[in-house]
Amino acid sequence: MKYFMELIFEKSRPGKKGYKLPKLDVERVEPEEIIPEEYVRKELDFPEVSQLEVVRHYTKLSHLNYAVDTTMVPLGSCTMKYNPRVNEELVNRKEFLELHPFIPEEYIQPVLELIYRFKELLKELGGFAEVSLQPAAGAHGELLGLLLIRAYHDDKGNKEKNVILIPDSAHGTNPATAAICGFEIKVIKSNKDGELDFEDFKRKLNDKVAGLMITNPNTLGIFERKIKEIAHELHKIDALLYMDGANFNALVGKFKPGVWGVDIMHFNLHKTFSTPHGGGGPGAGPVGVSEKLKQYLPVPHIDFDGKKYFLNWNIPKSVGKVLGFWGHFSVWLKAFAYILTYGNEIGKISEYAVLNARYLKYLLQGVFKDPYPQSPCMHEFVLSAVNLIKHGVKAGDVAKRILDYGFYAPTMYFPLIVREALMIEPTETEGPDTLRTFAQVLRRIVKEAKEKPEILKKAPHNTPVKRIKEAEANRNLILKYKDILERKKS
Repeated sequence: MKYFMELIFEKSRPGKKGYKLPKLDVERVEPEEIIPEEYVRKELDFPEVSQLEVVRHYTKLSHLNYAVDTTMVPLGSCTMKYNPRVNEELVNRKEFLELHPFIPEEYIQPVLELIYRFKELLKELGGFAEVSLQPAAGAHGELLGLLLIRAYHDDKGNKEKNVILIPDSAHGTNPATAAICGFEIKVIKSNKDGELDFEDFKRKLNDKVAGLMITNPNTLGIFERKIKEIAHELHKIDALLYMDGANFNALVGKFKPGVWGVDIMHFNLHKTFSTPHGGGGPGAGPVGVSEKLKQYLPVPHIDFDGKKYFLNWNIPKSVGKVLGFWGHFSVWLKAFAYILTYGNEIGKISEYAVLNARYLKYLLQGVFKDPYPQSPCMHEFVLSAVNLIKHGVKAGDVAKRILDYGFYAPTMYFPLIVREALMIEPTETEGPDTLRTFAQVLRRIVKEAKEKPEILKKAPHNTPVKRIKEAEANRNLILKYKDILERKKS
């Protein structure tokens, strides 16, 4: 970390004159001029309270949130782990907050060096020939990946290649992204072990296939053992292998997808490399590619000519820009610091992620139905609450009851191929005591489901908002406090 800070603040700093952004001469605008008249308050009916009461009020409100700061958030496929606060402090330094994308390159050589070094680390971790940092999220990285597949085949004159193969356990964004890019989607079923059915895959391979989108470990938390064979079969017909990197935190430091034959993979920095997940962003989904796809990456690309770092626009076959400016620098910076903190021990991330998931799954043996008991899980696992249906209890009821015990609920009803699915990911940052407590809570809830199912059907009981009618809530949003009061009266 010391080296990291020295690199940022002590090396090649701009001259005394520096670069100053022009001040904006914005004319003052009254609120009434920009807010429609019917939304402007005519009077404020605020209570007269002390500062202490205000502080207590908002502190209590903050405690009502379910957050990784206060409880375990075992959302499967989302990696809601603890992220070091030091990384947040780092990106909030004045030197970074005042950066602007139009600052001349000669004034920000240390910053460009940071970006370049970060890109090189991702290349090494993924085993790729090159990485683009531009995509602003995982799904955005998918979009770039499919654009690259399209560009590759169009450049070779393979206009007939218009099919993308996708497993039935895939993230929903996979088929959506492929469809947006104009591809036809064909689904590959999963086998009894929860992996891609290799024979079904081979049956659907033909000259129209442009590529396959696969997640490894897949969304069931199971490792795709035939990944190299899958890549080989695709490459025989000049199709490409896209790997969804959502679950890379189960592999980082241990496996390099590029070595398996993966042609394209997006990295979810908010899952594997420190950026907090949720809240609408910012996120980042850098994309790594094999040698044959480098020439299609977005412009500008950050390069080094041996003397200086620069934005390279000279990529004739580029798919173009996929973001307004260059990318989410603050997100990269946190991820870079995170990687440097682990150093050569970065494999600890995947070791503990897998260990925690397998330990928790062991603690839950016999509690729910295991749809794939013969397949060891990686960083997450899927169980089924189908054994509780005879008691009138569903997976959603279990999830709502979990809230009463101070934990956040796992992902429900996904993947779709598992009935009454509960998808659980403890992440690498939870300790064994927390995992044991969570398992005890689930065991107690299942006992309640069998003995007093009404408790679960009416849960949650201890949250500020009790059980809602979900369909009605989606159709009739309550966005104003006075509407909440009216609803309570009625």
